[in-house]
Amino acid sequence: MRGRDEETGEYRDISRSENRRQALEVLALGEQLVGLTPAQLAKLPIPEDLMPHIEYTKRITSHGARKRQLAFLAKQMRRESDEALQAIRDVLDASSEVSRREVAQMHRVEQWRERLLSQGDAALAELIAQFPDADRQQLRTLVRNALAEKARNKPPRAFRELFQVLRELLASGAADGLADAADLDTPPEDTDEAEAEFDFDDLSDEDLLDD
Repeated sequence: MRGRDEETGEYRDISRSENRRQALEVLALGEQLVGLTPAQLAKLPIPEDLMPHIEYTKRITSHGARKRQLAFLAKQMRRESDEALQAIRDVLDASSEVSRREVAQMHRVEQWRERLLSQGDAALAELIAQFPDADRQQLRTLVRNALAEKARNKPPRAFRELFQVLRELLASGAADGLADAADLDTPPEDTDEAEAEFDFDDLSDEDLLDD
């Protein structure tokens, strides 16, 4: 069997085990694609001939049938060029990184809001030290109103507005300083891939490899 050398671009003979490893990588990519929403799929550079296979696989609910169809989908994907598959991976990786950053930013904003509500002026002083241009009076008023809303069981308008103001403050160019000033124990982000729906190790070479 032959495969393409990533460094030279030339084709070379590869072992059956290497071929199987590459097939499993494509299979994992296929499983990831099937798990995306139509809107997410529309943002990816997926070859037109693959979309019907992806859409068909998404409609299958039987566990065994879905697993076999994923293997078939992977075979179709392996008929595409390496460049086409890598382009899909690149967009997925970039999207995942953006999502991680956005989630981390939202966590920082939420942490600051909770500190302001629970610690009052002490937390506000730390925030102002990091952002001297922040509107101290606006923040103090929002904190006071948010606490009053909670005490009176009213709609959380000030609570939400406080979040928006802090989010804008976070986006003003000093995200690192804001994260440090929060002085909270934030667990490290989970960088592992999402757990796969299936274990494909039991698939035979006939199921995985090209006919």
